[in-house]
Amino acid sequence: MKSTLNQIEDIKKNGFSLDFATVFNHAFENYKKIALYSGLIILVFSIIAAVAFMGIMIAYFGAEAMTKDFIQNFENQQFTSIQLVIQTVAVSLVAGITAPFGAGFLKMADSADKDIEFNVSTIFTYYKAPYFAQIFVAAFIPAILGTAIANLIESSGIVFVGNIISFMVSYFMYLSIPLIVFGNLKAIDAIKSSIIIVTKNPLNIFAFFIIGFLGSMVGFIGCCVGIIFTVVFNSSMIYATYFAIFGTQSEEEDSIDSIGKYNVD
Repeated sequence: MKSTLNQIEDIKKNGFSLDFATVFNHAFENYKKIALYSGLIILVFSIIAAVAFMGIMIAYFGAEAMTKDFIQNFENQQFTSIQLVIQTVAVSLVAGITAPFGAGFLKMADSADKDIEFNVSTIFTYYKAPYFAQIFVAAFIPAILGTAIANLIESSGIVFVGNIISFMVSYFMYLSIPLIVFGNLKAIDAIKSSIIIVTKNPLNIFAFFIIGFLGSMVGFIGCCVGIIFTVVFNSSMIYATYFAIFGTQSEEEDSIDSIGKYNVD
């Protein structure tokens, strides 16, 4: 079986194609297996994170941090250059530290796909060597670049462009994390490989990217709390996309050759 980097080289030379229906159906079936369990995990940790955040805000700003006026004033505050730098680094650090948690849902999706039992500890699979450092870097670099560019543009008075920049960075990094956890790539190789894959089939990848995002937001309809049970759909979509391109490590066939079963050509 070819290494992931060798498969990436084949993709650079020959490209690849994907069957939309097959990938979507795979993602949906996978999602149904993990939705309830992952939703309960997200609910518990969301409560813990909210309590911790409120505690930090109260400890730093005082009890007034929980008032409506304080929140509105904070949102409308014009940050100095130093504050923007601090904000950029802080956001990027949070992105890096929480990325292995998100990667845990990919592990859960993989386990469900192979009918392997998973539990709460599955979510923390990648908070250990050799994965944590690579996942942290793969999340930190795009986050700090995207946030820095977005803040620079928005500080010039150009609104919404910053959000578009962040959106596009996420799009090109679509497969960077699964390339680390399933493809065993280093962070920089995963970032470069994700860009290569996206540019070789931009329309299909963009469609999966958007559908994964919209599908994860469905929980806002009717009752906002429902999002905790739908947000993981994006993980299933990313997993199904990766599977369609590379297969899984347990497969003995050449993963690039196996792309044929998803071809629309």
